[in-house]
Amino acid sequence: MAIPPRVKWFLEQRGVEYDVLHHSPTETCAESATAADIPRHRIAKCVLLEDERGYVMAVLPASERIELGKLNGALRRELELAGESELPDLFRDCAPGAVPPLGRPYNIPTVVDDSLLSAPEVWFESGDHEDLIHVRGAAFLSLLEGAKHGSFLARHS
Repeated sequence: MAIPPRVKWFLEQRGVEYDVLHHSPTETCAESATAADIPRHRIAKCVLLEDERGYVMAVLPASERIELGKLNGALRRELELAGESELPDLFRDCAPGAVPPLGRPYNIPTVVDDSLLSAPEVWFESGDHEDLIHVRGAAFLSLLEGAKHGSFLARHS
């Protein structure tokens, strides 16, 4: 599968220069990092959340976990993980389970963890299980223009 049409359109519409890194098929961002030999903290993943007000896409490093209490407190919402069964309807042009961390082209409000704001470069799932998109950090931030940001990572024990 190639880069989904909506993702490709969004990258081109925003004028973002990017590279595509092909790797062996994987199921998770962590596996993609290993397959592509990229540090997990340099891969941005998304976690789709929902409540009675709708969906929110949280974007964070693949090496981290979300602290839902922190995020809910900051957003003043009661978000919980969205069901896997809902993803195909929301991301019709993506392979199941390969959601890019780009809420805007899918009309999903987005919040990004502060840890990604100063990353010099970022990789992220393209929308399939075999390609990562690589952009400079500033370009990634331009793709997230208008997204809220904050610190919502779980502390490691």
